[in-house]
Amino acid sequence: MESAAPSTLHQQPKLTQTVGGSNAGAGTELVDELPHRRRKRLREEAKDATSDTALRPDASARLSNSAQSLPMQSLRRRWLTYLALSKPQLSFLIVLTTAATYAIYPVPALLAPAATATPSLSTLTLFFLTTGTALASASANAFNMLFEPAHDAKMSRTRNRPLVRGLISKPSALLFALATGATGVASLYFGVNPTTAFLGGLNIFIYAGCYTPMKRVSVINTWVGAIVGGIPPLMGWTAAAGQCAIGGGTWQELLLGPESLGGWLVAALLFAWQFPHFNALSWTIREEYKNAGYRMLAWTNPRRNGRVALRYSFLMFPICIGLAYVGVTDWGFIATSSAINGWMTYQAVRFWKYEGTKGTARGLFWASVWHLPIVLVLAMAHKKGLWERVWRAVTGGAPLEEEYWEDDEEEDEQVMKRPAPEASMAIITR
Repeated sequence: MESAAPSTLHQQPKLTQTVGGSNAGAGTELVDELPHRRRKRLREEAKDATSDTALRPDASARLSNSAQSLPMQSLRRRWLTYLALSKPQLSFLIVLTTAATYAIYPVPALLAPAATATPSLSTLTLFFLTTGTALASASANAFNMLFEPAHDAKMSRTRNRPLVRGLISKPSALLFALATGATGVASLYFGVNPTTAFLGGLNIFIYAGCYTPMKRVSVINTWVGAIVGGIPPLMGWTAAAGQCAIGGGTWQELLLGPESLGGWLVAALLFAWQFPHFNALSWTIREEYKNAGYRMLAWTNPRRNGRVALRYSFLMFPICIGLAYVGVTDWGFIATSSAINGWMTYQAVRFWKYEGTKGTARGLFWASVWHLPIVLVLAMAHKKGLWERVWRAVTGGAPLEEEYWEDDEEEDEQVMKRPAPEASMAIITR
């Protein structure tokens, strides 16, 4: 009896394989499989089955989970709920792109402070810019959640949002959206300039009033959403340009003037970046988008989904070259940005070739996550004239501004030494 038990247990996998329809060779192989190898194989199979579809909970979901575990009247619960309503990760990304564009604006040398002789912009303006942008973004995100809780409940990515879980009422969410929107636009208007404030208000309208309802109507919603991503860099650019304006700082000068090309190029960079990023993200949860009624290329036309992601990945190269051409960055930016652009394009090629399978969707998604901050940091590091000023500071050379003044003085001296015209001499001798 003691020797029969092990023999019976040893034959269990063989019976399982026979029921499953496997051939005899496979059944024999699994019978002979060691226990630790079987466990390893099962782990790898489970990993392969979920590698393309599993998504980590976003910040809003984690904040909602934390808020629900707190007492009903807790101030911390309310704070976490409102923070989740603002989509903090997305809002931070928008503020980052706005501030980065503000930082790379090529400031004229005449704005150099006397103490450092380094061109700079107002820190106070930057404070109002980032604060107003964050509030405007929170407003747009709150409106977005307010309009579609029934559909958010159908997706694992959004079913933990505050309104879906009942952490906040719709009137309270509406009040939060209106308050943050009004405060954000007012901060931009009085602390920055009217053009930047208009762009902030326009972005709230496009995101909540156009993009959100269009998601259930047409795949064009992705292009509308990309416009929303391209406006914050324009806000950063107009905030900086407003301090250097010589024509009154009108919207025509800030947005259509000869110095506005750099801002439009950074906006184009953010517009193009949306497609490899979102197309890879949406592919991983394409069935959930389909079940929720959201029309995304990931499920309506997977092949085109890959083509669009690849097409806009290639667009990164001429945009970065354009930033150097118009004088926003130095020429070295072309080489450094091409390396990170090439990495994301390589992932986009694989994503298109395999139509998101074999882990290519996840590969492109993470490439896009790292791509954007790296390119923005590189643009700031390659800001036109930055390293030349650093070199002059290290070697003790005269600042550019002093050279300009010395050139002006030399020209004045040459004018004074020129002989006076005969007509002028005649007038003097009379």
